[in-house]
Amino acid sequence: MNAMQTLMAVPGRVFRFYAEGFRSMTVGKKLWALIIIKLILFFLVFKLFLFPDILHRDYDDDSERAQAVRGTLIERSR
Repeated sequence: MNAMQTLMAVPGRVFRFYAEGFRSMTVGKKLWALIIIKLILFFLVFKLFLFPDILHRDYDDDSERAQAVRGTLIERSR
């Protein structure tokens, strides 16, 4: 096996390593599920309450939004 084949086989071996480790978990699966659910809820709350869609609210179409973004970027770069 040459160096290129060895290099190409590394991602597959890494994936199998983690997949087998995850399969053998018992309590860990429930903890990972809990972590993923919490992350989804955090991002959902952040998106809904902390990051309002100001461009959609203030401008009617995409060309006006693009012009506003361009203008803001140009002003900040000066």
